[in-house]
Amino acid sequence: MDCLFCAVVAGEVPAHRVLEDEAAVAFLDHRPLFPGHVLVVPRAHHRTLADLPAAATRCTRRKNGPTSAAVERGLGAAGSFVAANNRISQSVPHLHVHVVPRNPKDGLRGFFWPRGRYPDEARAAEVAARLRAALDVDGSAGSGGS
Repeated sequence: MDCLFCAVVAGEVPAHRVLEDEAAVAFLDHRPLFPGHVLVVPRAHHRTLADLPAAATRCTRRKNGPTSAAVERGLGAAGSFVAANNRISQSVPHLHVHVVPRNPKDGLRGFFWPRGRYPDEARAAEVAARLRAALDVDGSAGSGGS
């Protein structure tokens, strides 16, 4: 397999590591939005969040909170942005969560894409129902509701 993040995890590619344990490795992004932009990656190769086994999801998720807190405390940031892409805009096909320090008027605007509204409540209800049905098919349904 030719995965840059697997190579970072294995120590074959140098990176400025900020956290690592049996489940995940966190390191500085080499092209940060701001200094302190960290990537949290599971040690095992999984392309997307949906590919990650439940146990690994819990372990990896537990790294995002402390990493976010460290970014804020360590850099004096007012907050942080925590996000992951699945396939689209995912420059390396290995699941990774971005933890980016944020401050008021830092130049970043929202999620970087236009936001809209549902045309009416009926359309919103239809979309919610389709998502609940998809969860039921996967066998991972939670409670429904609107």
